[in-house]
Amino acid sequence: MDNDSAIVALGALAQSTRLDVFRLLVRHEPDGMAAGEIARQLDVPQNTMSAHLGILARAGIVRSERHSRSIIYRADLDRLRALTLFLVKDCCAGSPELCAPLLAELTPCC
Repeated sequence: MDNDSAIVALGALAQSTRLDVFRLLVRHEPDGMAAGEIARQLDVPQNTMSAHLGILARAGIVRSERHSRSIIYRADLDRLRALTLFLVKDCCAGSPELCAPLLAELTPCC
């Protein structure tokens, strides 16, 4: 990942509804969710939700796939991993003991 890609992804997440959408999709991996269900769960009008999902998709952090009449959205976990690594790869000036609390926090959820 490069600076420009990271800025686009972070910019897409820098809005409350889109952050809520992304976190909801992460919780629903690997099955994903239909756009209408995302809108219902977050109490957002469907046309507004479509715009938010489009921004997240263009940023490359959400993928969509048509299943008959529904579009299923999924968090792109590979892209999330790349973004996270981009943000922390130079962490702690080469002192791994300083990063240990971060790793300990992440380990139980994964």
